[in-house]
Amino acid sequence: MVNHFSTFADGAPWFVAWGTLALINAALAQGKNRSGLLWFALSLPFGPLATLLLVLLPKVRSKLF
Repeated sequence: MVNHFSTFADGAPWFVAWGTLALINAALAQGKNRSGLLWFALSLPFGPLATLLLVLLPKVRSKLF
């Protein structure tokens, strides 16, 4: 008999870490004048790859007018 609860509990730290990384990426994106919501959504499927891309992308200049 398979215990589904223990299988989920074993993977729970990965879900927490992945969600935390998505929140960090959203904050990093906003610091670079990019959409935090968009980068949060991109971070959910792509995770560390989205972080790497955010670190490598330059900061977007704010428009004066």
